[in-house]
Amino acid sequence: MYIINEKFATKKLQDEIENIWKDKEKLNDYNLKHEARLIIKEVIELLDSGKIRVAEKLSSGEWIVHKWIKQSILLHFLTEESKIIDNTNCWFDKIGSKFSEWNEEKFYHSKIRAVPGCFVRQSAYIGKNVVLMPSFINVGAYIDSGTMIDTWSTVGSCAQIGKNCHISGGVGIGGVLEPIQASPVIIEDNCFIGARSEVAEGVIIREGSVLSMGVFIGASTKIIDRETNKVFYGEVPPYSVVVPGSTRSRNNVSTYCAVIVKKVDEKTRSKTSINEILRI
Repeated sequence: MYIINEKFATKKLQDEIENIWKDKEKLNDYNLKHEARLIIKEVIELLDSGKIRVAEKLSSGEWIVHKWIKQSILLHFLTEESKIIDNTNCWFDKIGSKFSEWNEEKFYHSKIRAVPGCFVRQSAYIGKNVVLMPSFINVGAYIDSGTMIDTWSTVGSCAQIGKNCHISGGVGIGGVLEPIQASPVIIEDNCFIGARSEVAEGVIIREGSVLSMGVFIGASTKIIDRETNKVFYGEVPPYSVVVPGSTRSRNNVSTYCAVIVKKVDEKTRSKTSINEILRI
């Protein structure tokens, strides 16, 4: 009964958000804006707690995007005013820090390690046993349990990071709020993203894959399997080991591509596994 009621409540929220979005030009009215804020705040809090998420994986392996949740985030910025968020760091923004009201007990319960210099905006979900080095996690992002976000990495709006991943130093995971129907970047479970790599434009990195240092993948990047010569766009197949490469194009000019050099084996996993000592 609880699950049914929860689904009903979520559907009710979705209907309310979609109606607000449809009539968003009317939000200049004070009373309408106040009512909208209360509904939007509820969605932001559900996102923050991980009870809802912008994108989720179906049993078929396909990912679906919940447009109404992205609409909620955009409506938050439309209906809120900027204000001082943190007097120490002088934030002036429309959404606060996720951890601004957390106490020691809540951190112990979550088992999150939040190193000085990490910035997480409210509405981003951080799972248990996540390690956050000095990094930036944007609105609507989802970081699942056991993952490490390493130093100077950025996780963009609504990006989805799976369980037990390692996002290495200086990595850029692209974000997207608009267009509403656009898919966010998705990194599935047990992936390793090498230092200074960039994944953007709604690309999916499937489970268990390893990107070496300095791999850049967008929606139009050729991803070539060296063994089969098969070309992929927008998705790295499961358990792929990917390195930067180049391919011949028109007029015999070489252009950048990403190359799948092999499938992940135990030797590769041992080299890319997260150091468990850091989790003690």
